[in-house]
Parts: sequence; C-alpha cells; structure tokens
Amino acid sequence: MFEPSPHPRLFGLPPGVDFPRTLLDGLRARVDPADPTALARVDLIVNTTRMQRRMLELFQNGPPSLLPRIHLVTGLDSLLRNAPPPPSIPPLRRRLELVQLVAKLLEQQRDIGARSALYGLTDSLATLIEEMQGEGVPVSAVTGLDVSDTSGHWERAQSFIRIADQYLDLNPGQLDGQARHRRVVTQLIGEWTEAPPTHPIIIAGSTGSRGTVQMLMQATAKLPNGAVILPGFDFDMPTEIWSNLSDGLLSEDHPQYRFQDLAGSLNMHAAQVKPWTDAPPPDPQRNRVLSLALRPAPVTDAWLIEGSTLGDVSGALDGVTLVNADGPRAEALAIALRLRQAAEDGQTAALITLDRMLSRQVTAALDRWDIIPDDSAGMPLHLSPPGRLLRHIAQLFRKPLDAELLLTLLKHPLTHSTETRNQHQLNTQRLELQMRKDGLPYPKQGSLVALATRAMSDDAAQSELQAWANWVGETLCGLDNAGERPLTEWVAQHRDTAEALARGMAGGGTGQLWEKQAGVKALGILTGLAEEAAFSGDMSAADYADLIGALLAQGEVRDRDAPHPKIMIWGTLEARVQGADLVILGGMNEGTWPEAPKPDPWLNRVMRHQAGLLLPERRIGLSAHDFQQAVAAPEVWITRAIRSDEAETVPSRWINRVQNLLNGLPSQGGEDAWNAAVARGATWLEQAQALEEITPVAPAPRPAPKPPVSARPRKLYVTEIQKLIRDPYAIYAKHCLRLKPLGPIVQDADARLRGTVFHSVMEAFLKRSLGDPDALSVAGLRETTRAVLENQVPWPTTRALWQARIERIAPWFVKQELERRKISQPVAFEDNARGALNLADIGMEIGCFADRIDLDDRGCVRLYDYKTGSPPTKKEQKTFDKQLLIEAAMMEEGAFANLGPRSVENAVYIGLGSNPVEMRAPLDEDPPAKTLTDLRALLLAYLDPNKGYLARRAPHREDREEDYDHLARYGEWNTGTSPTEQEVT
Repeated sequence: MFEPSPHPRLFGLPPGVDFPRTLLDGLRARVDPADPTALARVDLIVNTTRMQRRMLELFQNGPPSLLPRIHLVTGLDSLLRNAPPPPSIPPLRRRLELVQLVAKLLEQQRDIGARSALYGLTDSLATLIEEMQGEGVPVSAVTGLDVSDTSGHWERAQSFIRIADQYLDLNPGQLDGQARHRRVVTQLIGEWTEAPPTHPIIIAGSTGSRGTVQMLMQATAKLPNGAVILPGFDFDMPTEIWSNLSDGLLSEDHPQYRFQDLAGSLNMHAAQVKPWTDAPPPDPQRNRVLSLALRPAPVTDAWLIEGSTLGDVSGALDGVTLVNADGPRAEALAIALRLRQAAEDGQTAALITLDRMLSRQVTAALDRWDIIPDDSAGMPLHLSPPGRLLRHIAQLFRKPLDAELLLTLLKHPLTHSTETRNQHQLNTQRLELQMRKDGLPYPKQGSLVALATRAMSDDAAQSELQAWANWVGETLCGLDNAGERPLTEWVAQHRDTAEALARGMAGGGTGQLWEKQAGVKALGILTGLAEEAAFSGDMSAADYADLIGALLAQGEVRDRDAPHPKIMIWGTLEARVQGADLVILGGMNEGTWPEAPKPDPWLNRVMRHQAGLLLPERRIGLSAHDFQQAVAAPEVWITRAIRSDEAETVPSRWINRVQNLLNGLPSQGGEDAWNAAVARGATWLEQAQALEEITPVAPAPRPAPKPPVSARPRKLYVTEIQKLIRDPYAIYAKHCLRLKPLGPIVQDADARLRGTVFHSVMEAFLKRSLGDPDALSVAGLRETTRAVLENQVPWPTTRALWQARIERIAPWFVKQELERRKISQPVAFEDNARGALNLADIGMEIGCFADRIDLDDRGCVRLYDYKTGSPPTKKEQKTFDKQLLIEAAMMEEGAFANLGPRSVENAVYIGLGSNPVEMRAPLDEDPPAKTLTDLRALLLAYLDPNKGYLARRAPHREDREEDYDHLARYGEWNTGTSPTEQEVT
C-alpha cells in the first residue's frame, strides 16, 4: 500500500474536509483494484465508536468490497499474537477501596476537607492514579518533586498521594482501564518489534494528546506498512512557526502543538507531514486566515508581515454566519430555526457545543416542529426518571421524610407504575388537598392514615384511601438512619424501596422502573454497585446518597424516539472526525469554548510538567483544534450569547483573534467580510425575535363584581368584617365563588401558625391555672408552653425560638393576669365561646369565636383577644378592625347563648409581641349600639344589587400579598386604577 520511506509515515488531512470519507477515498486509491482482498488485509484503528460506525456505513454504501478490520484505539486485544493482559478492575471497585482510605485520612486530619467532599476527593485521587498509569508516570515521580517554592498545601496533597502509593503497592496486579490499555499497547509494540507485521496498519483520527495513544502512533508510523493519518492538520503554517511549538509549557494550548510533538518524537518535523489525498478543503482561503489568526501568542506579530500576503479576504467568511444573541434563549431559538431549515432542505447539520444547557434548549425549541436531534451525549442519567427517583429515595435515608419529598415521590411518573396508577394519582391528589388544609410537615404512618381518614367521608372510599395511606407509610416512613451500615445493606434497601414504590400496593414485578434504556442503565449501576459493595467499608446515609448521586451523574442515556437522521448534536470528540453540510459552533464564549480548566486539588501546572503528566492547557489546545477543524466546514455558524443569565459574557479568544485579524485588514476586505458575517446572523436573530413576538393584550381592569343578591353571603364571621371593609373582593371570591386558598405544601412556621400556637398556649395555661392557682406563674407558663410546642410545632429550632419569645414576655403576662384575676374570672374560651347574632331585619347573621370572656363580680363581661403582633390602634379599630367592638355589641344583644345578654365593661387586645402591650377597644367613642348601627349599614350596603365587591378597597399594606390577588389579576392594575363594575351571574 505504501512506498518505502526513509522516515516514519505521517499523513494529514486539512481542516474542514469530511475526514471519514476522505480517509476512505485515500485507502481505495492506494490499494490494487485488481486485488479484491487488498482492503481486507488492512487493520484500521480509529478513535471513537461513532467514527467506526461511520466508516462501516461508507463502506456499505459501495462500491462492493471486502471491509478492512476496524478497531478502536482502546480495543486492541485482537491485534495481539500472545495472550492479552488480565481484564481491568471496574473503576467503581478502585474508588470504593480508596474511599475507605480517604475517609480515615479525613478523620485524622479534619483541616483537609469536609466529610461531604469524601467521594469527590476520592474520585479525583482515582483519576490522578489512572492518569499516572496511563502516562507511565510512577508515583515516585510525583512525590519526589522539588516543592521548595510552594506552600504548605503540598504537604496535604502528599498525604493523599501517599494513599495512592500505598494502594498500588498493596494491589500490584490490579490494572485499571488506563493501566491495562498501556499494558496492551506496550505488549503490542513489543510483538511488532520482534516480528514487524507486513500488512497495512493505519491509525486515523487521533491527535496523540494522551501518552499511551501517542506511543502507539509512534510505533505504527515506524512499521514497514504502517501510517498515521492526522485530522485537521494545518498545511498553511510556515516551517519556522512549527519550530516554535516545541515547548509544551508555552505552546500546549495551540491547536497544532500535538502534531509537532508527535513529529518531534519521531525525529521528524511537522513540515514533513504529507497530505493523505489531494482533496482541497472546502474554503482554502478561510483556512489560511484561520491559520494566521491562531498563531502562537509570541509570534502574532506575523499578522503584520503575512497579513498582506493573504490578498483579497473579502470572501474568507462567505460560508460563515456570526450570531451575537442578546441571551441564551435567543441563541437557542436562532440555532433551532436554522436546523429546521436544514431538515427541510435535506442538509446534514450538526450543532457542536460543550454547553449542555444550550443543547437542551435547542432540543426543546426543535420540539415545536417535531424534530428530535440525534444527540450524541443523550440525557444525563441522574436527570432521567429512574435517576431522579433513585436520588429522591436516597434522601429518605439521610433525613426524616417531609411533606415536599413525600409528594415528590408520590407524583413521580414511575411510582405505582402499574395498571392501577390512575387510582394512585387520585389518592395522591386527595392526600395533598388534605395536607394543604391541615398541614403535615413530617409525615408518619399513623398521621398519614389519620389524614386520609379526614379526607373522605364516604365509608368505602375512606377505607380504600386508608389502605393506600398505610402502604405509603410502610414504604416511605421511618427510613432515615443516623448510623453507619455496610454498603451491601444500603444498596439492597435502596433497590427494595424503589421497586416497592414502583410496583404499588398489590401484585409483583417492579412496574416500569427498569424498563427502557434509562431503567436498564440505572439497574446496571445498582447491580454493579451491589457486586462491588464487598470492597467498601461501612458508610453513613449521607455518604451513600453522595455516592449514588455521583455514580448516576456519570451515566448518560439516549432514550428518545427515532431521531432525525440529518440533525445532530455532537460533542467535540465526535466532531473531530465527522462531516456535515452545516456546522454550528454554539456557546462560543470564554469558559465554554474553551472550557475553564478544572481545579486540580493536587498539582499545579509546573509540577505536572515536571512529573510528565498532562497540563491543563491540553484541553484548551484540543478545543482550539476542534475550533479550527469545525470552522473550516463548508457552511459554518458561530453563535454566542452576549449576556448569560447572570452577567455579561466574554467572546471566545479564537473569535477575538479572527475578528482582530480581519478588522486589521480593511484595505483587503477583511472588515467587510466580518461585518457581512455578523449581518447574516442578525437576519436570523430578527426571525427568531419575530417568532417570539406576542400579541399585546390590554391589562385586566380593577374588578368590582356585582353578583345577584341571592348569591351574596348571608352569614359572615366577625373576623371577616375587616376583610369586607378593606378587600370586599375577597369576600366575593370566598362566599360567592366558594373558592378557598390552598395552603402551602411545605408548611412553614409562619405568622398564622405562630398565632394559632400562641393562642393554644394561653388557653391551656389559663385553663390550668383555674384548676391550680399555683400554676399561675412564670414557671407554669414556661411548662405549658413547652408542652404545647412539643405537640404542635415539629421544628426544633422554631420551638426553641418561640419558647424563648414567650419566656421573655412571661413575667409581664403573669403580672397582668394576676391584676385581671382581681377583678374578673375567665368563664369561656375559644372552644366554648361561640356566638351568633341574627339580624333578621336585613336577613344576615354574624358568627363569632371569642378568644376569651371574663365575668366580674357584678356580672359584667370583659372581652380579650390575643395578638402575636402589634394590636390595632384605636383609630384602626374605629375604621377597619372592628372585631372587639362587634363582639361587644353581640354580647349585649345576647349572641352568646351560654351567657345571655350582658353589659360589656371592657374589651382589650393583649399584644404578645416583642414589646407586649394592652390596647383597649374604644367602647366609649363607639358604644355597642353605634357599632351595631354601623354594622347594619355596612351589611345592608352589600345587599344592594348595584354595590360591587371592589378589589383592594383599602389595603393595610400595598406590598402585602392577599389570598385572591391572582384571581383579581392585581399587578395589571393598582389601587389608583378606577374600578370596573360588572354584573355577574
């Protein structure tokens, strides 16, 4: 196949060509067409599974021929003549073994890191071990570094690296994937040295960025019939520039550095690399511009010299469109529009991006046209339905079940995924409504059954709901565990709980939990973890949740309907050796292209260079090479968002370089070429904006509905009178429309609950003191408070805060109460102080539950009402908050049946806030008779069919959210907006 050569064979293909297709053209051009077995004798080694599939597809498309043997660079066992090395140990096993050692170190040296970082530190240490073995670097090369100029951080890093040394010494025969790959390559090279193969062996598509792969490429290039074909080789770069790429510390981030490094290791110069075929790139002029723009930073002065030699560059960007979107959404929508057109035109189009959020946004935008792109990365497993369910269940082990997690699990699509799921969903809705009404911060099995009992009145339905609630409690309650357990037990319980939740109440099986690709992948992770669990020690629930979360996050799954055959989303690895009619480089901002180097907790870049490990700039150089290849495609889009969700973005350094070079050549058309590319992008952004345009809708008017008199409420409670004065619309929504606000799923220790609890405390304390006068003391109030809080408040922190708050006011309250007892005695509390005033003349009834009613020696009544905040002032009571004034009028009218008509001596608000105070009701200024007259007038006004229930008539605070604001569409209007009265039926 190849002519004899005095030096190793290195070939290259320029950026922009369809690498697999051109590779195949070169193969066919080099074999004897009269020999049908010529191709079959070729061993072709490629770097990705996707390229392997593409090569097979191209061969199958014809003309008919025998196929070469196509191997992956990581799967070379079939090339060995002798027995291959033993299989590598699973990566998980190594991490489970290391995690025990790291955990002990963290216990001994707590300043190194938090326990929550256990698995992250273990994973990074295992990755360092794999890198050392893959690059052939012994641990001694790292521990023996000269660190005289570094800080004390190195001492902590050495503590971890010694773990690696000890671990490898204890397990000399265990090979991880990287070590085994290097062992295979070393053995293969040894066999080739002893008996060089005579048939063609070709490595194609690899850049040689990893030490083991470069070692294989060196050996292959030296074979009698071997060759290496480099992707995206820059044939436009002068020889002297290639010579400047010899220092890795200075040039590692250049796109062509790896090729010069490979050539240097073969005692060659990169300028000696030959073209694999004579096929030109899609746009040679664009390639020359890119080559000059991407010169190493120390020699960018070449722009001044070589820029003029480029000639007319006005057409260098004819196939390039630059999209500078205002934000990520506009960028994603513009990309989706172009991909849609590509699908309609039959073009092969690929979005290449490292930003997974952008790829998901583009996929979502394409969904409106029923276009499903072929995403090489798929969906992260931890975001798939099985992954989410497993992560939620793991949280059950580390903390008590709360209402939010309960409903999250019950509503998960895989929960009760059987034929009776509809009934499960109905039961979940019933339980949620009752939880929102009664509250259930931390569900227990008994409380769930009790809540289900209150949710249904029908006996048959109640029995069925109780059985379901009992199953929920048995499955999900009481799984939190504060101790440490063997990993085998954690995995078994995790799987049992997930399967029990998926199968539902009755029957066997596992529902749909392990179905589809995501379920199979998740089951594989749990099964693999169970198989390797014996290599782990005991761990806590938090450690297990972190471990399973990290394992699920590492998995990816492609579980979609048949994707569009011509619309693809690639990572940069797939893009290096693929071809498409349209290439879109998305998210071209610093931090994405190139990615920001990941922080290394062990070694800085100088230490890595001294030890022979990979530099952080390696990934930047690979990204630069990916950019140079992709931007040379026939048609290219370069997109970026000027602003992210948080701040202004910075364009990718390579965009800046191209822009600066072209704008520096205005007389040669460079500036015009750049502006034309930007203008083409602006056109697409305008189309995307037009797609997003909405039809303006007039804001909603301020409502003042006028329902028929027959539909208006005939009974109100005294606490609702204030609402009728301040926000009549709330009365309309509650009584006319019969809409009640739902409580929150996650019950919080809010002001409403605080008021309920404080009322309960005072009622329990006063009732106790009536039977035991000695209990009327600060100590008695403290004891009563503790008992009530323990029963009604499930949050320990809140209990402590409210206990302290009541203890602060306890001396004042007890002192005031002793004074009150001298003149009157409590005779009724909220549970037995119910009153009802029937205003027969206007057909209305007023109901009331008084907080406290006292009687003095003369038989006169004293009314008290507790306020946990500031009690209303006298002015507010006269105008808005008329609760005590109306209660006084009801008492004198005999509305409290168990007391009869009585004279009201006093009515007082007892403020239990941080500054306790008593506020008397202005009975002298608004006596009961006047209050009753005003009340009749108010109620009668709202029995007038022409009177509307105005929204937010006189709100206490403009910024306070009310229960029915969303229904009234408050915000589209304000309290300065004129009301719009409307008759409703």
